[in-house]
Amino acid sequence: MANSTSGDAVLDRAVRVLQAFDAHHARLSVSALAERAALPRTTAYRLVSQMTDLGLLTRLPDGTYRLGLMLWEMATRSTDAQDLATAALPFMEDVNQVVRHSTQLSILDGGEVLILERLSRPGHAVNPARRAARMPVHLTSMGMVLLAHAAAADLEAYLARHRETVTAKHPELRRELDHIRRQGFASFTSFIDPDTTGISVPVLDQRGRALAALSVVVPIQYDAAPSAVMSLRTAARAISRTMDTGRR
Repeated sequence: MANSTSGDAVLDRAVRVLQAFDAHHARLSVSALAERAALPRTTAYRLVSQMTDLGLLTRLPDGTYRLGLMLWEMATRSTDAQDLATAALPFMEDVNQVVRHSTQLSILDGGEVLILERLSRPGHAVNPARRAARMPVHLTSMGMVLLAHAAAADLEAYLARHRETVTAKHPELRRELDHIRRQGFASFTSFIDPDTTGISVPVLDQRGRALAALSVVVPIQYDAAPSAVMSLRTAARAISRTMDTGRR
């Protein structure tokens, strides 16, 4: 693959352009893309033009760009994550009907929580999570429940990279993870939003390791937390069975 004068492969530069878009930067000018992707402006113009021709980017009437439909099409083809989200959706809808607040499915990816699917209702509690968004592990109930049910090697690898950040918020981390593992769910209040509580349970594989976390975000004054945990556990078991059946 061809390289730039700086030694960057074309694919590396294209990925940096795509990664320049996030929840706060859904539309970007070429100049902004060049800055956020650390590219010379002339290189950015040429690369953006090529990526637009391929459908990876879409040019808007005001001259800015956003991610193209080709990426959405590719992302919705069969992958492990998409299979998991598809299997989970009917059971997430059941939880959403009972709890009547945001319900979401997430996994650990690259040291962050990645939201695979999210359902909401009118009047739901404040919830910054969005589908395909990433959130910090140590500030979310879903991240902590995923850590608590991760393979030992995966947990140690995560801590080797993030120990200082995580233990600053959770000084008794291993004891806390053990408690989450024993009670089967995590519940944190006011970690991200001061007025909400996140409640998460693991979706487990046959070895008892977390495939995903199933969560709800409810107001602090929500008075049906036990029923929310019960609904989440019932749905998580159903998702596990569905995934297990699909692998046979």
